[in-house]
Amino acid sequence: AGEAYCLSYTGCNFLRQRLVLATLSGRPLKIRKIRAKEEDPGLRDFEASFIRLIDKVTNGSRIEINQTGTTLYYQPGLLYGGSLEHDCSPSRGIGYYLESLLCLAPFMKRPLKIVLRGVTNDQVDPSVDVLKATALPLLKKFGIDGEGLDIKINRRGMPPKGGGEILFACPVRKVLQPVQFTDPGKIKRIRGTAYSVRVSPQMANRMVESARGILNKFLPDIYIYTDHMKGVSSGKSPGFGMCLTAETINGTILSAELASNPQGQGTAVLPEELGQNCAKLLLEEVYRGGCVDSTNQSLALLLMTLGQRDVSKVLLGPLSPYTIEFLRHLRSFFQIMFKIETKTPEEEHMGGEKVLMTCVGIGFCNLSKTIR
Repeated sequence: AGEAYCLSYTGCNFLRQRLVLATLSGRPLKIRKIRAKEEDPGLRDFEASFIRLIDKVTNGSRIEINQTGTTLYYQPGLLYGGSLEHDCSPSRGIGYYLESLLCLAPFMKRPLKIVLRGVTNDQVDPSVDVLKATALPLLKKFGIDGEGLDIKINRRGMPPKGGGEILFACPVRKVLQPVQFTDPGKIKRIRGTAYSVRVSPQMANRMVESARGILNKFLPDIYIYTDHMKGVSSGKSPGFGMCLTAETINGTILSAELASNPQGQGTAVLPEELGQNCAKLLLEEVYRGGCVDSTNQSLALLLMTLGQRDVSKVLLGPLSPYTIEFLRHLRSFFQIMFKIETKTPEEEHMGGEKVLMTCVGIGFCNLSKTIR
């Protein structure tokens, strides 16, 4: 492969997007000047852990990193899958790794079953609960379903020490279905989980009560589970938090979440405050609206891109900066452009501005999946 074929980037931002898209498109990738000017240059431990994970799920990838860790060359191999285990770095949540696995898993050679260990809920990355509640139904919309699709939380782990464990399983698909997903529908119910580990079980009940105090004004069908894990299954650090999802009549799922400050960092948060703020965040997400919540925008756009050569449409809320950069990357890796139409609140009669994203899939085919 010539130098022109290899895509070149600088800086440490959007490392995951680049590696995932390089793996799917099969294009080699070179990233230079990764934190070159900082006192501690090069890749961080969580990024190195992510590269190891990519290496585990693929077969024949070539990864070269220079001595200071500031330059990375990646030549993707074939996505292999199978049964794996991976210890994630505790400085980022498992969600950091899981988000990328959700993009890659349907295109493996063998169905992926992976056990990830680390921090299940933190304040930076989407938690395992949110991805289970929102990303799995999204995959089903594109025809990735069956009994094999599951995220199971065996143990919860809070920062800084982690100690959580989850199982992610996903079946493989040869092609994806195109989707027309433009009407979010009205909200019919709210579900959620209030979890507490290594603190009083009463914390969870206090969060539920304060969250319901706000949400009950809007609709009656609210059920928030309390999840108190004891002993071995509670990880190594204390903490509590909440994850809420709002479901509409058309199957759109919007989510919001909050977690307490890690032990020894920042001021202590009252569970009542956390419950109220989480409820407000959910209402804000509902206001932003769209058919996919803001954490899964890039996943939806990727699955639309890789669909059959047919038109896919999805209505999204305002695009997050991460999604905007993702669209740029899709253009460089797959030469695909989206048609973007803005819908004003007057047209939609609700919430904030919406964006209607339309594209024709590239007809991506999982070649490693043998036809039986």
